[in-house]
Amino acid sequence: MANLIGIKKIASLCVIKNKDRFLLLKRNNKPNIGKYVPVGGKLKGYENPLKAAIRETFEETGLKFNNLEFYGLLTETSPIDYNWISYIYLVETNSIDIPKSNEGKLKWISFQEIKNIPTPKTDDIIYKYIINKKKFIISVDYDEKIEIISMKEEIEKKNLLI
Repeated sequence: MANLIGIKKIASLCVIKNKDRFLLLKRNNKPNIGKYVPVGGKLKGYENPLKAAIRETFEETGLKFNNLEFYGLLTETSPIDYNWISYIYLVETNSIDIPKSNEGKLKWISFQEIKNIPTPKTDDIIYKYIINKKKFIISVDYDEKIEIISMKEEIEKKNLLI
């Protein structure tokens, strides 16, 4: 069997936003166990990214949104089995009660709090783009310990590691 370690997995994520707050999931499972992330997951066979984002949001929150807006693409590359292409969608909503999730604990977190909680190293940059209403394509290269080697925004062609 061929070595599949470098093969990218494809995911769709939905950032649920209310004013300056995000409804984030403290994950019970890998990847990013114990970290706060947007809801979402891997695409199923013959499923497009938008339908996957709608399905995953419903599966993880019980919330049904059909008005998701495509916001960006995050490509993550490493020499180990952490290689992803993630479609990032946004839905803006009124304040809602926090639903229960089988995937972890959901919590409303303000943009100012993001730096004080455990999140993937890429996420605060993604939230900044969303707050500033800017679309993005971000490419990240990691070493074998999942430490960031480089992070670039491809549309504006700028290095995000400053």
